[in-house]
Amino acid sequence: MLKQRVITAIVLLLILLPAMFYSDPGPFCAISIVMIAAGAWEWAKLNGYSKSISLICGIVCAGVCVAIWRLGALEQSTPQLWRIAGALWVLVGAWVLRGGVLAWSVHRPVIRLLSGLVALSLAWLAVAQAKIIGTNYLLSILVLVWAADIGAYFAGRSLGGRFIHRKLAPGISPGKSWEGVIGGMAGVLVLAFLWRWADAAWMIQPPSLYSQVGLKGEWFLFIAMVFMAAMSVVGDLFESLVKRSAGVKDSSGLLPGHGGVLDRIDALLPALPLAMMLYSV
Repeated sequence: MLKQRVITAIVLLLILLPAMFYSDPGPFCAISIVMIAAGAWEWAKLNGYSKSISLICGIVCAGVCVAIWRLGALEQSTPQLWRIAGALWVLVGAWVLRGGVLAWSVHRPVIRLLSGLVALSLAWLAVAQAKIIGTNYLLSILVLVWAADIGAYFAGRSLGGRFIHRKLAPGISPGKSWEGVIGGMAGVLVLAFLWRWADAAWMIQPPSLYSQVGLKGEWFLFIAMVFMAAMSVVGDLFESLVKRSAGVKDSSGLLPGHGGVLDRIDALLPALPLAMMLYSV
């Protein structure tokens, strides 16, 4: 299993890193569409659709992203869109997680399907616009989610249940603890202030998410990063809820040793639109 995880990770990095650092955003946007299409295919399967319909959903989602690209939306400023998307993630995410696994399964399949396809399409538009802003900005968003995940993992393993005996979401993801969430937030805060310092010290352009948000002041940066770390947890729990409703461990087996595409990008689904919302502020 470890060997598979390492090989898959190396292959993904060999594909993604050159495209991410290439000056032309086209290759990265194209690769992202493939990943989003795979995520749409997985989402449809998780919500009870057949293989053929799931494949069609992946193709349709890719087609929507291509249409958005061809219409020139990547270069346009869309602050209202990101504010609406951010508000929906906060409100709908809280509502769905509060309802739990059983409440999710009673919603009409078409509503569940469309909600995922919309979330995936918005995530692609957000990551494409972030790449156009600059690699430093895009990378700062991606690393934020990884820092939250790593901080939560180590804090959860070493401190989980020692101080707060109630689990975070036992009906959705029994292994997650409040100490893990706090550890993830701490990791993001450390990352944010160090990256902001590096931007200033080395005059990196364009600025990262942290430098951009920090223009509003350090307290705003602190609150915004805690919020972003919390919403990455919401994305993770949302996908865990859907998988538990479907009775599966992984969204698919597309990435050997890692599960599916959704298992890798679940926390990014809310984080990317929210990062663009903060950029517009």
